[in-house]
Amino acid sequence: MSPFWKHIVIAAAIFVVVSLFARAIDWWLQRRPPAPEAMTRYRVFRRIVSVVILTVGLFSALLAIPEVRAVAGGLLASSALVGIVLGFAAQRTLGNFVAGILIALSQPVRIGDRVEYEGSPGVVEEIGLTYTFIRALDRRRIVVPNEKLASDTIINASIRSAETFAEVSVPVPLTADLDAALDALREDVAGEQDGSVYLSSLADRATVTVRAAAPDELAAVRLEQELRLRAHRRLRALGVWA
Repeated sequence: MSPFWKHIVIAAAIFVVVSLFARAIDWWLQRRPPAPEAMTRYRVFRRIVSVVILTVGLFSALLAIPEVRAVAGGLLASSALVGIVLGFAAQRTLGNFVAGILIALSQPVRIGDRVEYEGSPGVVEEIGLTYTFIRALDRRRIVVPNEKLASDTIINASIRSAETFAEVSVPVPLTADLDAALDALREDVAGEQDGSVYLSSLADRATVTVRAAAPDELAAVRLEQELRLRAHRRLRALGVWA
């Protein structure tokens, strides 16, 4: 085997070893699950550690090849590397990366938060190094660049508390006694925290909204299921739904 290919094999072996080391570090970090409030910082930190290790491994592999050692060494030891970093910093990709770190540190949004971005409500599902994924109510994913997320206004309903609202819409025929229907549903949620019932729209039929506070997202989903059943029983007993 020629010396050149021997150096290629050595460089490849170095990069493979470093990649395995990065996976081992990632596996070790996964074994130490953080508290829920630190989950966002933890996930971003894991990605940063992996990127740093792989970058160091790549340059180490390049240094093992004499034909490119001078170039790799010059990038590491001279101001050329600083110039490259500053050049990339002006680009949107690295801007998103830096914004992802700022989001992880300041935490204006966290994984699991109920947010509203540009009029679309949803739940923060994942905060990556460059993009944040928000799961909309219809299960679609809203992909937001971290740089845009860090600079735009976003409504966070659970930043200070996990408490949220369970809310259901109940259709009622326009021929029904709306006052009686509202009174019956208000009695039904009288025992719930911050329970309220109101007429939210009038079109081909009336729409009544029933809402009550819930301690967290999961409890809100369960309460919404219960509120639908209770509203159905009340309105059938009242004769609104034959």
